[in-house]
Amino acid sequence: MFRLIREDIDCVFDRDPAAQSVFEVITTYPGFHALMIHRLAHYCWGQGLRWLGRFISHLGRWLTGIEIHPGAQIGRRFFIDHGMGVVIGETAVIGDDCTLYHGVTLGGTSWDKGKRHPTLLNGVVVGAGAKVLGPIEIGEGARIGSNSVVVKAVPTGATVVGIPGHIIDRDKKNASKEREEIATKMGFNAYGATVDMPDPVAHAINHMLDHIHAMDKQLGGMKKVLNEAGIKYKDQEMPSLDDCEIEE
Repeated sequence: MFRLIREDIDCVFDRDPAAQSVFEVITTYPGFHALMIHRLAHYCWGQGLRWLGRFISHLGRWLTGIEIHPGAQIGRRFFIDHGMGVVIGETAVIGDDCTLYHGVTLGGTSWDKGKRHPTLLNGVVVGAGAKVLGPIEIGEGARIGSNSVVVKAVPTGATVVGIPGHIIDRDKKNASKEREEIATKMGFNAYGATVDMPDPVAHAINHMLDHIHAMDKQLGGMKKVLNEAGIKYKDQEMPSLDDCEIEE
């Protein structure tokens, strides 16, 4: 038991750079408190003390703002960051090394008595405000984006975003990588300009980077053709935007 508690404390330092000391984690982290209360409630639930388990869970909800049904199964090194508004249903199963942020719901979509809540395999991260609903399986190492609504199974290592949740495909990942490469080449730091961000400025920047990337490839092809035709092409180093000075 003490080894399990120690692992729960250590994982806070691994995933929250704001954590300063063991004493701080034990006394001020609601996610840690909710997990300790749940382990007690889950033990009572497993021993047939259903009312006592529910009552302990109810006290935990009142103290931390995190609602975990005592029937839920939670693995080792589970971390809830911030925690307010997290809801975990009765038949939810959470593997080892999983992380949930505030406002996450692991909920059901039916009133059946059987399995009706999600199963999260090892290493899953669920972003703030996300809703994972129904008896679905979230594959090992998967990532659920903030405010996403997921109602279908997610394969291992996938990233899901949006409402309803959809998997970011390989083409988008490649596009994002190409944008990052061309931005680095230009000396431009497109912070926050991600593929799935709805910000119109980020959207415009992404398409601008796509256009520059296409032009860069065309110019490379033209250079190759000129060299093959015996026409010497003189390379010119592209200046970095960081070198540009703005006069006041």
